[in-house]
Amino acid sequence: MNLDAVGGPAGAWLALALVLGIAELLIPGVFLVFVAIAAAITGIATWALPELPGAAQVGSFAVWSVVTVLIGRRWYTDYPVGGGDVRLNDRAARMIGEVVTVEVALTDGHGRVRVGDGSWPARGPDAAVGALLRVVSVENGVAVVELLPSQ
Repeated sequence: MNLDAVGGPAGAWLALALVLGIAELLIPGVFLVFVAIAAAITGIATWALPELPGAAQVGSFAVWSVVTVLIGRRWYTDYPVGGGDVRLNDRAARMIGEVVTVEVALTDGHGRVRVGDGSWPARGPDAAVGALLRVVSVENGVAVVELLPSQ
């Protein structure tokens, strides 16, 4: 068998494996990689057994697809991928617990606080400009604040 000329059905299966692998990189979902492995195994089997009928090739691909997906599923069950920060794109949720500075005095429970480089409407106890408060929640875009324990 000539390794330099992988063509015919074996080449088609290996090309499918390559296309599926690239698709997994472009559209990550941790699924196509297992089907790509099945296509590669079928391509290698077809290269090693060039007289393998088309029905056997498709059957091999189907069986190996199921096997690789089950192996992958088991792998991700045993070794789950850790999620990132669930509040990554939720600026309001990330503010909870932050110490903020009063920008516009809180009178009658309403004012503004400086959070990082932004200003947010705030609701909480009366506080003078420059006072430090802690954000306890964010409701409808309004930071709910409380006095720090030392104040």
